[in-house]
Amino acid sequence: MFELVSKYKPSGDQPEAIKELVNGINNGVKEQVLLGATGTGKTFTIANVIKEVNKPTLVLAHNKTLAGQLYAELKELFPNNRVEYFVSYYDYYQPEAYVAKTDTYIEKDASINDEIDELRHSATASLLNRRDVIVVASVSCIYGIGEIEDYKNKVLFAAVGDTINRDEIIEKLISMLYERNNMDLKRGAFRVRGDVLEIVPISGHSKGIRIEFFGDEIDRISEFDIVTGSIINDKKSCTIFPASHFVTSEEKLKEAVNRIRTELDERLDELQKDNKLLEYQRLKERTNYDLEMLSETGFCRGVENYSRHIALREEGETPTTLMDFFGGDYLLVIDESHVTLPQVKAMYNGDRARKQVLVDYGFRLPSALDNRPLKFSEFEEKIDNIIYVSATPGDYELEKVNNKVIEQIIRPTGLLDPLIEVKPTKNQIDDLIERINKLKKMKEL
Repeated sequence: MFELVSKYKPSGDQPEAIKELVNGINNGVKEQVLLGATGTGKTFTIANVIKEVNKPTLVLAHNKTLAGQLYAELKELFPNNRVEYFVSYYDYYQPEAYVAKTDTYIEKDASINDEIDELRHSATASLLNRRDVIVVASVSCIYGIGEIEDYKNKVLFAAVGDTINRDEIIEKLISMLYERNNMDLKRGAFRVRGDVLEIVPISGHSKGIRIEFFGDEIDRISEFDIVTGSIINDKKSCTIFPASHFVTSEEKLKEAVNRIRTELDERLDELQKDNKLLEYQRLKERTNYDLEMLSETGFCRGVENYSRHIALREEGETPTTLMDFFGGDYLLVIDESHVTLPQVKAMYNGDRARKQVLVDYGFRLPSALDNRPLKFSEFEEKIDNIIYVSATPGDYELEKVNNKVIEQIIRPTGLLDPLIEVKPTKNQIDDLIERINKLKKMKEL
């Protein structure tokens, strides 16, 4: 159950707005609009709705800054539940591209933020573990992130008293893309010392899991501090999630490699018939290198471009995204919907245009086009219950609800809009300097 903790009670227009939104969801109304003026407490209203309907909730924002603000507010309101943050984990991102006019190939370059990656893994782990979860996300949540079933199948579950060979767990961790590192125990790594196995889950960095064996039996499981090594508490069981969202079984990987080879042969025939010899050679060398890496290590640079084959999906099939981790019964809240929805609509076409050039000039196989965000129609199909939140809802939202909006106009704080004073342009510099001097004397500048 969601537990809302706040010293404030709904007031102004909030009680009526909460009641209408909750009744709408309970009565099967799929789409609703909350038209709330700035400063009327829309986030607090939504928090009360989440508490009443008690569904896993995805809050979608149009940029990281707004998402971070919502995350902080909801985490404060729901301290006893899981509030997660899921945004793009790149501090810097230069996508792979080719400029045909100047014959310039731009290789993918990125700087991954380790803390945000940790939060992303924490979000998916929480969604698979429990129902009282709120995930605040940017539009990056509509990009493919691997298959849920493969992700679930790679989860390691261990309990005190289980009979399992230590080496079997080590092999399982390696297949989950964990790194064995006896010197530097960090996030996504494990080490072995005799009958003691220590793991740092991918969704954390300060605490690790210590599994102690007595022969082939798990004798003790404990949580420990990575820095000091001291035990924080004992556990009866533990669940370790894969170190990457893009994991698969050995059988599926072999099948994927065969599918990639088949597509490569077909594409090379096409290029040869069209007398595109440069593109032919370029695609052959790059793809064969990637196939060798996939066969030997299960991973290669740019592995996401082969996601269709690794997931054994058909051409054009809808990719798996964060929205699929919620299951069928959840609440979607789109904040600042008049800005966020146009972003969601634009994602697919922009991504497609860039990748089509890479395919045409032999840098990627056509299947790379299926490593993509959702089309807007696919996004709509994944919606169960949705609340559009905005002070100025767009035409799309208003059409969806036949202009029947739930209004929230009164500010509970009693604050009024600031008075606006329009000054003439004449002598504006002198007027500006005079105002600056006044502020300096008041020590407000």
